[in-house]
Parts: sequence; structure tokens; C-alpha cells
Amino acid sequence: MKLRPYQIGIVEKGIEVLKKHRFLYLAMEVRTGKTLTSLAMSLALPVRNLLFITKKKAISSIQDDYNLLNPPYDITIINYESLHKIESKQWDLIVCDEAHSMGAFPKPSLRAKTVKSLLQIHNPYVILLSGTPTPESYSQMYHQVYGIYTNPFREHINFYKFSKQYVKVTQKKIGALSINDYSNGLTSILDVMKPYTIAYTQKEAGFKVHTDEEILFVEVSGLTHSLIHKLKTDLVVEGKDNVILADTAVKLMSKIHQMCSGTVKFESGDSMVFDLSKAEFIRQQFKNKKIAIFYKFKEELNALKKVFKKSLCTELEDFNTTNQSIALQIVSGREGISLKNAQALVYYNIDFSATSYWHSRDRMTTKDRLYNKIYWIFAEGGIETDIYRSVIKKKDYTLNHFKKDLLNL
Repeated sequence: MKLRPYQIGIVEKGIEVLKKHRFLYLAMEVRTGKTLTSLAMSLALPVRNLLFITKKKAISSIQDDYNLLNPPYDITIINYESLHKIESKQWDLIVCDEAHSMGAFPKPSLRAKTVKSLLQIHNPYVILLSGTPTPESYSQMYHQVYGIYTNPFREHINFYKFSKQYVKVTQKKIGALSINDYSNGLTSILDVMKPYTIAYTQKEAGFKVHTDEEILFVEVSGLTHSLIHKLKTDLVVEGKDNVILADTAVKLMSKIHQMCSGTVKFESGDSMVFDLSKAEFIRQQFKNKKIAIFYKFKEELNALKKVFKKSLCTELEDFNTTNQSIALQIVSGREGISLKNAQALVYYNIDFSATSYWHSRDRMTTKDRLYNKIYWIFAEGGIETDIYRSVIKKKDYTLNHFKKDLLNL
């Protein structure tokens, strides 16, 4: 398989960084080929066994890239959640895909701690991959790299020590409590990471795709409107067998978010679909088109299955080899997969996360594609429009936003 000219240049630079530091952060934007590029770098290193850690849905596409490249080293591809099952082997190179997912702070996530333990056992070459290394805060960098022996912040034994030099710590209120806010990481973090980082954009790669977004409003059922109104007013809706309870602002926000798309999770833990308006609208609007649908809550998939029946799948292999449309949960489908075979991308619902917005909307993009069409399906008078206004500005939709918007719902 031939690499594109820009990928060959990145491979050459990356090998230099790896030989000097044993560590590279490859920050190539979505669809520019960071997986293949990282695998190609390994050809110039003393690598016999490569461990590639990624998301479950991306495993098959990474295996395809490996097969096309046909390198002389062995590869094991595994998702983060299965790392505890990893076989005992000397790993010469470990690649961590979507590395920003290890960026929780001030305390490390289980994912970051598991990867750190693995790195300390093997002391391998390390390549971190992400199109957006610090999507919400520069502070997210520390726990992505803290397990790497040669990382530039190694003198700081934990995040709190690191924050004294690299974070403008402020105070924020949560109810009656005042706590430290570590989200204001300084740009000097990126300056320190520069010798270890290769960044590359779609524009630099020659992508010419134009993305057009359109919001389509659906008139949901009268039942949906009345349930939302009652919940806002009474904070509880009691049925014959189940209860919808919103005894905190967080629960009220979540319940209204669910109900605007015709589903709800009861206090018992059971869930149900009570309004198929959105699913039926999508089926009618995109009849005879091969589309990819992103949903937020699990019960929304059941709504789509009830309406689409056998014309809908949930696996990429089926989507790529049949005429079926595909439904994917936003968080699991926003990274590491290609939806290039979709004629349009349709959002059944919207996530509170700005990261989900910016990552998922690029899933159709390829070097040769010139046009992407994205549709957002919002309930008339629902919460989705308010969430959208926030995430397009690269801001998560928070409880504070919800409290301000509640009066208008």
C-alpha cells in the first residue's frame, strides 16, 4: 500500500522524534490517516511486537490497515476496556489511539492508570494518537503522558504538583461548596510538548470537503409535551407501574433531554419508548437513502429498530457491505471509525459534549470527498436547540446552561 506524499513526510519526521525521545504525540486531524502513518513509522524501528490500543469499533479498520501495509512485525489490537486481559508479551511499541480519552484530571482515570502500568513494565516506544489532544482543556495533557518514562513533565510526580507550574487554579462553586478548578491549563503545556508532537490538519493534507448542517424540527406527540410540562412543574410523574422522578436539577435536565426524543428511564431503572415521532420522521425524510444515524440514549436505538426494522444495522461491516443504514451511539461512534459510505449523517439526538459534536460530525470525511450533509432532528420547542447553540461554540452544555434555558422550555 502506498502512503500519500504528506504521510511519507510525517513518517520521516516521526521516526526522528521516536529515535530521540522514544515517544511521539501524533496529532493528525480526522481522516488524514494517522493509524496507517503510525504503523508505517514502526518499520524503521526495532519492533517485533506492536500493541495497538483503541476503541472496540475501530479494531477492524486498524486490522485492515495493518493487512494492507503487511509489515514484518506482529500486531495485537485491543480496546482499552479489555487491557486487563492482555497476554504476557514484550511490547516493543505501544500505540494509544484517541489518547485524549486518558486526559481526565485532577485525578487519573482507570484507563490512564492501566496504560501507565503497562508502559512501566515494558518501557516501549510510545505513539499517542489524537486529532484533538486537548479538546476541552490543556490540563488534559498531563495524564495522557504521565506513564511515559521520557515525558517532559516527569519531574512532577502527580497532577497537583504539575498544576503549580502549568495551571491557573481558580475557585468554582458547586452548590454551597467552593472547590479548586484546574481546567485553566496554560499554553506553556503545548510549548513544552512541541518537540514531541507532530500536528497535521485536513487543510494541510489538501482536504476540500464542505460540510453543510441543517436542523429539521419534528412536532412530537401531545403526550410528550404534557409529560415534560408535568415533570417541570411537579418534578415527578407517577404512572401505574413506574415513576419518573426529577428530584435534582441534574435529573430534570437528563429526563427532559430523553423525553424530547420520545424515551425515558424510570426510577426503577427500566426504560421505554413512548413516542416514535422522530424515528418515523427520519424514515420518511430519508427514504431510499443510505444514512448513518447517531443516537444518544440506548432506548433511542429501540425506537429506530421498531421503525426501520431490517433496513437498519449496528455493525460497520454490515453497513459497508449492504444497503442498510447504520445506527451508532454518539460516544462510541464519534472516534476511530469511517462512515464514508453514508449519503448523509443524521442525529436523532445531541450530546452535551462539545467533543462529541466536533468528532462525530467528521466521520464521513475523506480526502476525495467534496461535500458532507448533516441533519439534526430536534423536537419542536425541545432542549436540543439550546444544547446545539452551546456545543457549536466548543462549549459543553452544563447544568448552568440548563437552569438559564429552563424558563423557555
